[in-house]
Amino acid sequence: MKLLRYGPPGQEKPGLLDENGRIRDLSDKLNDLEGAALDPERLSALAKIDTDTLPLVEGTTRLGPPVTGVGKIIAVGINYAAHGEEANMDLPDEPILFSKAVTSLSAANDPVVLPRGSKKADWEVELAVVIGRRAQYVSHAEALSVIAGYSIMNDVSEREYQLERDGQWLKGKSFDTFAPLGPWLVTPDEVPDPQNLNLWLEVNGERRQDGNTADMIFGISHIISTISRYMTLLPGDVIPTGTPPGVGLGRIPPMYLKPGDVMRLGVEGLGEQRQEVKAWEDGN
Repeated sequence: MKLLRYGPPGQEKPGLLDENGRIRDLSDKLNDLEGAALDPERLSALAKIDTDTLPLVEGTTRLGPPVTGVGKIIAVGINYAAHGEEANMDLPDEPILFSKAVTSLSAANDPVVLPRGSKKADWEVELAVVIGRRAQYVSHAEALSVIAGYSIMNDVSEREYQLERDGQWLKGKSFDTFAPLGPWLVTPDEVPDPQNLNLWLEVNGERRQDGNTADMIFGISHIISTISRYMTLLPGDVIPTGTPPGVGLGRIPPMYLKPGDVMRLGVEGLGEQRQEVKAWEDGN
């Protein structure tokens, strides 16, 4: 299934995309795509519903983040060797983990708003994993069973704040709109091999990133198992799993986002995102 949330910001309703690409309303089946509704068994039961019996959502509508009630975003840094090389960073012996504030979440096609004083805002297309059931000390063999589904995240990053100021990476990772998620939450039955998905990103129509999840240093099972050793994962938690090479920081000379730029990005089978970049004054 391709699950989604549609409607104005703060008023989204749960839905799904039918086989003809039309939005069907799920409001009579569940309150929202959060918490217990994300349990893989609950989603399997939902998949048995005849979509033709669900109300059709007419017209063009905004898609919000495909899950709500997100407790935490735990991301993985330097998880593609070529990205580590372009960033001049040593490759890790175990996953590098960092957090993004939950308030950075935004919809797949909403604008990305640069914070005040931003000079080095960058792009990062990533495969995102959404957790569907509680996981603590989960084994590699069991890790995939706790997944509700997969999505796309643009891990937007302000490199000056991330790398040139004291403290952790979250300073450059957590501004509002810096975590576009969606457009859909795609259940694992539609992603038979998450370690073989093409992912790409364009800025103003120019291809900047082009990679495949097969090139990850640490696969998804390894990532989930490792994170669950350090903290309990709960339904709705989001894990962006790293970005391939081609970010602005790695270009010679470096190239960063500016107001008016348009990012377009996608992951094979998971849809596409499109964001226009705006200055803080334009978006607030």
